[in-house]
This record gives sequence, structure tokens and C-alpha cells, in this order.
Amino acid sequence: MRCVVAVDVGGTTMKGGLITQDGTILYAERRPTPRAEGPAAVIAAISAFVTDLARPRTLHGVRVRPEAVGLAVPGLVTPERAVYSAAFGWKDVPAEAFTRVALPVALGHDVRAAGEAESAYGGAAGEDGVRARSGGKVAGHVLFMPVGTGIAGALVLAGSLYGGSGGWAGQIGHIPVWPDGLPCSCGQRGCLAAYASASAIASRCGETSAADVASRVRAGDPRAVTVWGEAVEALAVALATYTLLLDPALIVIGGGLAQAGDLLLDPLRERLAARLAFRPAPTVRVSELGPDAGLLGAGLLGFRALARP
Repeated sequence: MRCVVAVDVGGTTMKGGLITQDGTILYAERRPTPRAEGPAAVIAAISAFVTDLARPRTLHGVRVRPEAVGLAVPGLVTPERAVYSAAFGWKDVPAEAFTRVALPVALGHDVRAAGEAESAYGGAAGEDGVRARSGGKVAGHVLFMPVGTGIAGALVLAGSLYGGSGGWAGQIGHIPVWPDGLPCSCGQRGCLAAYASASAIASRCGETSAADVASRVRAGDPRAVTVWGEAVEALAVALATYTLLLDPALIVIGGGLAQAGDLLLDPLRERLAARLAFRPAPTVRVSELGPDAGLLGAGLLGFRALARP
């Protein structure tokens, strides 16, 4: 079995594993991300994790030896360098700094990697008639939008991930849905994330999680119903804007808020359709890969590194 080392680096947890080209997770584990200790400690922790994962081992009675490394990290990223990350404080870190093993390595943006995995293996696979599970072949026109502590988007256009002129494409959480609205941590006002991120929903209701707010919504709590409704409306505004500009066939919602299921999707579909009066709305689904999306995306990066000359 050909496989690669894959590591998805989050703010609190790193998910690592061995991934085959068809998206099978042969082995997986988690480790804490030592973000409070500074960027050098995070880089060292990633390197140690990669070293351990890269060791040959027997899995399911078969001896496996990883052939490359894929790393999904936040911030501004190229395949060769982690240019900048506000989350970790690093600047211009070469890919080789994250590993001590003599294997090809590729870096990628965490959300875009997760979106590519969703397009290759998950709910977006096969959209627009593109063949699924083909070792990196992705669906045609898809927006993957994880909604968690923040909101970001992975844009798949004509089967290719779109990063923009400088790598900043996909900042859908900072679309101003109400320009004079609530302040956002980014310094702007009225951003989508200020209303619809899981953290904003929880904070506005005095809860620790959006799941607690969802429970209150189901129970008919007036404050929770109001906050939830504003979040859904903000999502509909942002997604209508995206749809009118780029005409996706599919929008996949991931992250913690997606766990609310129909409590989120039913009103979102209705309000999105209402804001697209002269054209049909795209299909809206919940991510099928869930928390494995980033890890599988890192695996795709690893196979891309293996394919490079």
C-alpha cells in the first residue's frame, strides 16, 4: 500500500496519520499544539510528529513505509513555504523546517486542503460529472465553508483550488453582511463571522458553545432564536453574494456549526433561495468527511509532493 504522512495543524490539536491515495486512513492519532510556547515550539512539535509517523510499521498485517509528507497549516501558504500565520506567529518558514525525514514535503492551507478533500472524497465528489475518488481529481465548482471559531472558504473553480493573486482568497468570514453592524475581531464591522461563527453565536447568547445555543433554539428560548435567526440570515446574505459571483454547483458546510444539521440547513436553504429571486440556489449540504477533512486534505498534499519532479 502506497501511503503518505499527513498532518493537519490546528490551533489546539494536530491530527496526524497515514493516508492512501484513495483516501483510506490507515492510521491516525492526535497531539496537542503547543501554541502558547511560541512558533519555534510548534514547528518542533510538528517535526517530531512527522518523524514518528514516518517510521515504517505493520498495519493490518501489511508493512507500510510512507513516501512523502503533506502538511495542512493555517495562514498564508505556498507549497514550499509557510509565509505567515497570525495563529502561530511564524513568518517565512520553509517546508523543510517542519520535518527531519528525507521525504518529499508539501505545505497547503488548512481550509483549502480540507475543501479539496471534500471535493475528492466527500459530499462534493462527482459534482458536475467529475469522477470521484481519483487520487486528487476534484469536483468542478464547489464552495467548502467550515463554520467554527471563525469562518473561511475553500474555492474550487473548474476543478482547481483558487487561492487568489496573493493566497488570501476564501476570506468569506469577513464579507460585510451588514456594513454598520457588530464589530469583528479583524477590525471591520458587520462581518459574517461576527454573526454566524460558532464562537459568535455562543458569545451572543452567553454560552460556551453553539451546540448549547442550538439546544435553546429547539426549546424555543427567545434570545437564542433571535441570535440563531440572525446567524442564518447572515449566512444567506454571504452565500447569495458568493453564488451570484461564482455560480457554484454545491456549497458544503463544515465545522462545528454543521453538527446542528437541519436546524441550520433547512432555514439556510430557504433564505438563500429567497435571496436568489431570478435563479435557482445551489445545493447546500453538510460535510461528509467531518473532522477528517483536513487530515485527508493533507494526504492529498503529500501525494502532490510525491508527484513533483
